[in-house]
Amino acid sequence: MISYLKGKLVFKDPTFVIIDISGIGYQVKISLQTYSKIKDEEQVMLLTFLHIKEDAHTLYGFKEEAEKKLFLNLISISGVGPNTGLMILSSLSSEELETAIIQEDFKTIQNVKGVGAKTAQRIVLELKDKVKKDSILDLSTSSAGFLNKNNKVKDEALQALITLGFPKATAEKNILAILKKTGSEISLEDLIKASLKST
Repeated sequence: MISYLKGKLVFKDPTFVIIDISGIGYQVKISLQTYSKIKDEEQVMLLTFLHIKEDAHTLYGFKEEAEKKLFLNLISISGVGPNTGLMILSSLSSEELETAIIQEDFKTIQNVKGVGAKTAQRIVLELKDKVKKDSILDLSTSSAGFLNKNNKVKDEALQALITLGFPKATAEKNILAILKKTGSEISLEDLIKASLKST
C-alpha cells in the first residue's frame, strides 16, 4: 500500500498532479481542496490511497489527513466510488461536508453532481456518528496546545496504542494525562509503557 508520495511537483491541474520521485512520474488524482493548498509548492507531499480495479490502478492524493479520512469514509458507503468521493470533496470543503453530515443536511450533499437523494441519505446516516466522534477528538487534541513541541512523540505513542488495540479516545486521554504529569522530556518508549499501565 502506498501511504504517501513526496517529490517534485512537475504538473498540476485542478483534477490531478504528476509528482516526480527519483525520475518516475506518479499521476495522482486530487480534489479542488488539495489543488488550492498545493498551488504554489514545488516540492509536495501527498497522503495517498491506491484504488485497484481489474483494468486500472489509480492513486488518489490528499494534502491533509482530515480530507483523506473523509474520502475513505465516503467510499466505504455502497454506491459511492472513489471518483464520486473526490467529486464531493471538490464541491464541498471538509468542514462543509462534516457540518452537512452532522446537521443531516441532505440537500447540500445532494447538490453535488452525481449524488442522488438516496446516496445523500446513506452518507448522512452511515457517517454521522463517525464524523461527530472525529470532530470531538480533533477538538480535544487542539486544546493541548502546550504539548505542540512534543506532538511527534505523542502522535507516535498514540499510533502504537491504537495498533495494540486500544480505542483512540482512551489512548489519547491516557497520553495527555501522563504528559501533564511528566512534562515533555519523556521518551517515546516510556510514554507508551506508562500509557499501557494506566489503561
